[in-house]
Amino acid sequence: MTRAVVLLSGGLDSATALAIARDRGHECHALTVDYGQRHARELAAAAAVAQHAGVTQTVLQCDLRQIGGSALTDDLAVPDGVETASDGTPGGEIPGDADAAIPITYVPARNTVLLSLALGFAETRHADAIFIGANAVDYSGYPDCRPEYIDAFNALAALATKRAVEGRPTRIEAPLLRLTKAEIIRRGLALGVDYGLTWSCYRGGETPCGACDSCRLRAKGFAEAGARDPLVEG
Repeated sequence: MTRAVVLLSGGLDSATALAIARDRGHECHALTVDYGQRHARELAAAAAVAQHAGVTQTVLQCDLRQIGGSALTDDLAVPDGVETASDGTPGGEIPGDADAAIPITYVPARNTVLLSLALGFAETRHADAIFIGANAVDYSGYPDCRPEYIDAFNALAALATKRAVEGRPTRIEAPLLRLTKAEIIRRGLALGVDYGLTWSCYRGGETPCGACDSCRLRAKGFAEAGARDPLVEG
């Protein structure tokens, strides 16, 4: 059985990526990064998802609040959801910079940091793959969720490690990259994902705010999938 490291944030997408990795026959190890995110509630969600899936979880500390620059890691307000076009391009006014194409909830270089940590972790665990729940269809327009970014990091991974030099590179798998949120949810439900254990809201708290971009994308996905979100009453 091949081994895989799965970046597990506790969100809907990463929980689905874990389920897909397991369905493909990998022995999975969940890697969660506590990067000082405002929505720290997702850390508890990640632990619950890992336990439900029956996989080992490791939590690493990497405080991106020292860098700041994001509403998720700095003293900046999380805006209400930004309207997102069908091609994934955010539209409408983005608080603080009406001409910007990338929302203030973007965390500078987050996926590069997380994938780098995962790459080192995967090498010491002799893992053949790293799974990440990046999506470039129903998403907030973050640059490190695009197909060309994943391709570039795969090229880097093929050069950056002892394992790669020896002819056994760890590949980056992004199985949700070209799926809509509805398609992701349908796939996850078919694989037995309990979305009631996941967390998406950027504002944290006890219940989802329903207004931030992440909440709105989640609601859109469940509606289009014809399914009920277990985190939403009624």
